[in-house]
Amino acid sequence: MSTSIAIRLPSFFKRACIMSLLVSLPCLAHAQTEEQFRVPVGSTGLRVFLRHLPAAATGMGRSRAPVLFIHGSTFPSALATAFKFDGTSWMDDLSRNGYDVWALDFLGYGQSDRYPEMLDAPFAHAPLGRADQAEGQIAAAIAFITAHEHVSRVSLVAHSWGTIPAGMYAGRHPERIERLVQFGPVVQREQPRDTARVPAYLLVTEDDQRNRFYGFVPKGEPAVLDRRHFAEWGPAYIASDPTSNTRTPASVKVPDGPDADVAEAWSGHLQYDPAAITAPVLIVRGEWDGVTTDADARWLYDRLTHAQLKRDVKISRGTHVMHLEASRYQLYREVDAFLAGGDIVTGIHRESTDGNTQ
Repeated sequence: MSTSIAIRLPSFFKRACIMSLLVSLPCLAHAQTEEQFRVPVGSTGLRVFLRHLPAAATGMGRSRAPVLFIHGSTFPSALATAFKFDGTSWMDDLSRNGYDVWALDFLGYGQSDRYPEMLDAPFAHAPLGRADQAEGQIAAAIAFITAHEHVSRVSLVAHSWGTIPAGMYAGRHPERIERLVQFGPVVQREQPRDTARVPAYLLVTEDDQRNRFYGFVPKGEPAVLDRRHFAEWGPAYIASDPTSNTRTPASVKVPDGPDADVAEAWSGHLQYDPAAITAPVLIVRGEWDGVTTDADARWLYDRLTHAQLKRDVKISRGTHVMHLEASRYQLYREVDAFLAGGDIVTGIHRESTDGNTQ
């Protein structure tokens, strides 16, 4: 097995330890000790970053499959499932409910290695971090997790564009997937192809994210992402890229392969076949999610023809980034209930749509 390193840190933004390829160092105490690993990706010479919270709840043992979070485009795990809102992250919540929880940073994000091409001009290369590359990174992460945990399966919780490589992996490796959550999934549409050239990477500012997040809310409705929370999130986002302050305005450089993948999916070519997925699947989205509309969710639901069980849950007053918003606790509970299982009895599949059991 490839050599990887565990490094214990109090948080993503407190760099109390020096990352090393040869040693594992204990650092300052954390309320819940987080392990951190760097895992090689095939023969690329690059490593992805994995964070891990062991199950905090007692009595669960190994009865539940480990959970791996897969982020979407533009922001890594530290700003998604590991970000603490009023002291608690989604990872914390699942850990307290008895799950071993993991989260991946794709190459080009957060604490993972950057593609060497990201040093060049944005249009010098094809879009970086396409779904097929991301699937290979998920495969490397799952191989590491299953060896580390001595298990054969994991559950995946993927968000937005990340649902494409997650769907690819789940369809190709059904023996490795316990359950699959597709949160705000990108699915196939039949729209004209956007012919604009897609760069290798994007530069995303704090203002870009602020305008995007608050723009998801329908006109006339109050904000669902607390301004106080974004005041913490925004600077933390800029800090996720060590080169951000070398540019004016400060910006995070992220691979733009996701935009190319979304354009392809929305012009009639989703990169995976939902019918290849056999694990139980939860589709979960917010009422105000424009990336995953009712029609999108129905398209995916209808094509999950071999899933052991499937659910489509829509949560009120949530947008495409519901895990950062007031509805996040509803999201936590729906996902927790699905991951806990107990919903497939003697071969009879109980399916629900829009949160209602049929």
